[in-house]
Amino acid sequence: MTLKVVVIGGGSSYTPELIEGFIQRYEQLPVSEIVLVDIEAGAKKVAIVEALSQRMIEKSGYPIRVSSSFNRRQALEGANFITTQIRVGGLKARELDERIPLKHGLIGQETNGAGGVFKALRTIPVLLAIARDIHDICPQAWMINFTNPAGIVTEALLHHSPHKKVIGVCNIPFNMKAGIAEMFSCPVENVEIEFIGMNHFVFGKRVFIHGEDRTKEALTKLTEENLDYSPANIVSLGWSKEFVTALQLLPNPYHLYYFQTEEVLKKDLDAFRKNGTRAELVKQVEESLFQTYQNPALSEKPKELTQRGGAYYSEAACSLMESLYTNKQDIQTVNTFNNGSIQDFPDDAVVEINAVITKDGPRPLAAGKLPQQVKGLIGHMKVFEQLVIQAALSGNYYKAYNALLMNPLVADEKKAKVILDEMLKAHKDYLPQFYCKGAGI
Repeated sequence: MTLKVVVIGGGSSYTPELIEGFIQRYEQLPVSEIVLVDIEAGAKKVAIVEALSQRMIEKSGYPIRVSSSFNRRQALEGANFITTQIRVGGLKARELDERIPLKHGLIGQETNGAGGVFKALRTIPVLLAIARDIHDICPQAWMINFTNPAGIVTEALLHHSPHKKVIGVCNIPFNMKAGIAEMFSCPVENVEIEFIGMNHFVFGKRVFIHGEDRTKEALTKLTEENLDYSPANIVSLGWSKEFVTALQLLPNPYHLYYFQTEEVLKKDLDAFRKNGTRAELVKQVEESLFQTYQNPALSEKPKELTQRGGAYYSEAACSLMESLYTNKQDIQTVNTFNNGSIQDFPDDAVVEINAVITKDGPRPLAAGKLPQQVKGLIGHMKVFEQLVIQAALSGNYYKAYNALLMNPLVADEKKAKVILDEMLKAHKDYLPQFYCKGAGI
């Protein structure tokens, strides 16, 4: 029996993480073929990643065939799993997502604030086209999305594509579990966090160690030990005792942008003036990584990849594929339809939630009502996400304006217009829906 995985965005610097994950799980997930799909502009990178992947697999001794392709539809034939890890417009687009808002005194970040809105506007139409191809060519396949902003993108796919076998994943819940494991000096396998909320706006409601509720102790340790479970792309500023005590929830690293906005903005502006945007730093990291990848003696994922900010992506994606394939029925944190898990949301809202993973997909676990102290904020963020999707699908100027205006990191009617106009112009090549006849610009 063959088991084929297609990696769309195969030339990504993250791909060695996935290859390592497949090797580590081969006995449970016997992948026989991996196809790395990319666009022709990424030919050099995908060739480097393909060569490294082949060396990694050769070292493992497992009979996995790796190839690359620029023909997406051809590559999808016979696929069982498809992962999507694309960046429409590349790091140049990310730099604009960060630079333009910072220039106007707002948070400049690739998946939050105005930058996140525009990343979604560029990405959603492309991923919808990919999903249509999957539905036409390999409708039995699972589409595992970890293209950011993962929650918004997954909701757009589940609502507006014919392919419904779509699950979104993010490394943040696993980062948080790993941080708690370090806090309690135990294996990460012994940590469970009850998550509730949405991608990049999820909270930890309860913490269990070896099945025992240790939430109060975890919240105390969070402030006393200044635990840092942030990925490399987010600089932790720590949390005050008052904040954690009042909230009685585990915040995730992205909450810094919403609850410490002024301080984060100051640090980001200082870093921007000294070193440029995070995208410019990532360019340097990637250049170094791809030089390292070309070393013919390298046959494993290099440690330097952790600087890229994608630690645990393979853990999230490969664990999910393994559980779908084996009907493992373990609990993982995914982006999927709510289906009654959070009482305050309709069933068809996409949430980031713990779910039992079966061969038929995720079964969300009941999480009850949203905690009152964050209910309004989470509801606001869900409406904001839906406005972004409407704008991405319609190309309507005023829907995009509404999305920016309702984003808590913009929330200024004049700046929303200035940034919208500037970013529409800057990203024109990747936003055809806004420039076609009748689009409303």
